[in-house]
Amino acid sequence: MYLARIVTRPAPGAAVPTRLSRLRAAGGRRKVISWSYDFGMCRNIRPLHNFDPPATQDEVYSAALQYVRKISGSTKPSRANAEAFQQAVDAVADASMRLLNELVTTAPPKDRETEAAKARARAATRTRV
Repeated sequence: MYLARIVTRPAPGAAVPTRLSRLRAAGGRRKVISWSYDFGMCRNIRPLHNFDPPATQDEVYSAALQYVRKISGSTKPSRANAEAFQQAVDAVADASMRLLNELVTTAPPKDRETEAAKARARAATRTRV
């Protein structure tokens, strides 16, 4: 299910009020300014803990790269920011690998194929807006 943050904009030609309540009272238009999901984690971020076989260094690095891309807002940094970007990816990958190595659980390891099948089933039932 999607959640949307909605703001109201003034009607064309109307004076721009200073408060949102006045804007709504003035009959302004509504516009969705951001979307989010009603569950806690982005669909693209995948859990790496408690799988058999364990997560590889490449999987952890890919997750770190995805995270840094997301928070930096760019998929490819400029030359001026390339070194800082790479250092951030390396630091996140190191911290993630350290976390995965130190986590303890009593649950049996999950199977990647079974979890992928569950994810595909959830995606098939998800409604698009």
